[in-house]
Amino acid sequence: MLRKIDNTKMGRSNLGWLQSIFHFSFAEYYNPANINFGALRVINDDLIAPQTGFGTHPHRDMEIISYVVEGELTHADSMGNQNSITRGQVQYMSAGTGVLHSEYNHGENTLRMLQIWIIPDERGYTPNYGDHRFNWDERHNKWLHMVSNKDGDAPIKINQDANFYSLELSKDNEITFPVKQGRQAYLVQIEGASTINDTPLTAKDGLEIVEESITIHATETSHFLVIEMSKEID
Repeated sequence: MLRKIDNTKMGRSNLGWLQSIFHFSFAEYYNPANINFGALRVINDDLIAPQTGFGTHPHRDMEIISYVVEGELTHADSMGNQNSITRGQVQYMSAGTGVLHSEYNHGENTLRMLQIWIIPDERGYTPNYGDHRFNWDERHNKWLHMVSNKDGDAPIKINQDANFYSLELSKDNEITFPVKQGRQAYLVQIEGASTINDTPLTAKDGLEIVEESITIHATETSHFLVIEMSKEID
């Protein structure tokens, strides 16, 4: 089963310094029929103006992944971590029993990032932070496995049965992605345009995939993120 989510029908917010598209209910956008997709609770496609950002604020009991599309993101937290990442790189924070953090764009250009929240398999984990500076070419015309559960083989591990993959697919190329029985996936067409199992997508669209393998044909050079997970929330 495939269900396209047109980005023009998603929630939106414009605070001047921050412009956001909400794939799921968040902040002032609330849709009781669109709270989560399995363990996936939040995907916010954020544009953050230069020299602005999210001041120090709390989180708890959530696995938070930040994926930079353009620009530079700087994270600082109450555990003493402070690091910056750029295009195609990832920061991870397990909020667990509670943590404070901030996220800023200290650069001269607009930052575009995807902020993703995954519901953990248990409450009360010890807070944890990590980041990984993936080489962009690692995802050129092939799937880059960035995030897995604690028993998986991705360099970033989270407290949930979920896998994150990124891909840059050249124009007119094709690639497949299997979604097996008992599994589902959420795809974000970050940049470009494609056709997936005869479903056309343009930049910032989403696609729910349930127990159905897909074939992606890039009608333009395209950049994707796929979050694959169990259909059941642990």
